[in-house]
Order: sequence, then C-alpha cells, then structure tokens
Amino acid sequence: MPAPRKTTAPRRGTPTRKPPAAPNRAKAGPAPRRRAPAKSAPSLAPAAPERLPADLVAAVRALDAKKAEDIRVLQLGSLSSVADYYILATGTSEPHLRALRFELDKVLTEAGARVRGSEAQRDSGWVVGDAVDMRFHLFRPETRAAFRLEALWKDGRNVPLADILSA
Repeated sequence: MPAPRKTTAPRRGTPTRKPPAAPNRAKAGPAPRRRAPAKSAPSLAPAAPERLPADLVAAVRALDAKKAEDIRVLQLGSLSSVADYYILATGTSEPHLRALRFELDKVLTEAGARVRGSEAQRDSGWVVGDAVDMRFHLFRPETRAAFRLEALWKDGRNVPLADILSA
C-alpha cells in the first residue's frame, strides 16, 4: 500500500490576509459594561385558594389525615400537558405508602375524580397515581431525596398546605 502524499497547500477556509486592526479604545476610555438581562426567579407564588379543585382538596386532606409527611402541591398549569397539579408526599414505610395509596384512591373516587390508577413496584419506595388532572407521587424519605421531583418541577407554583387544608 503506497504511503499517503503530504501536501503543502493551505487548507481551505484559512484567511490569506490579516484581519482588520481592532479600534483603539485607549483614547475614548473603557467600553461601557452591559448588564446581563435579569433572570426571572422561579414562580413560587402561592396559587389562589379559591381556584383549587374539590378533588385536590379532598386528596390533600386524606394524606394529612393518614399522617403523610412533607406534603407539597405544585400547580403546573401550562408547564405540563400531563397534569395541572403534582402532589408529593412522604410515607414512613412500605405499609404506610400502601395505606396512603388506598386512601387516595378511595377519597378521589368518592369526590368524583376520574382515577386512572396507581402503580408501585414492591419495595421501590415510590407510588405513582394518576387522577387525570393531577398526579400524586408518594415516596419513602430516601427515595424522595434521590429523585428530587421538586427540583425537576421547580418552576411550578407552590400551593401552601394551609390554604388547602382550610379550603
């Protein structure tokens, strides 16, 4: 096999003349600094309590009654085409997660919500439920810390628990 030829021709696209000299700014003083546009902070403003659906209120009250910990409700609105609300809560053990899931299914059905179902793998530490316009995620503490769904949906609006429980 013959050895490849070495070429000395300039590569394509390389400039053949010098670039124009930079303007002399020493006489005019330093260039004014441009400010970067301000980044908008995530919208964590509370949602208006009068707009909360009755099935959402019933679900959160059921979680609170069954001693779920760290209940968070995120209003996603136009951020997600999947659901309007995400309900996140922590259970202390697998039996506690099962009890929370069964209670949510019962309460949502009684409230007239269309429950598509819920799913949990054995000993996974995570239960997912779908009630059409809201999704609920129930975790054990270590699973919730690992997946950090609050960080994933940080642009969602936080609905204060006190507003829901007093509705």
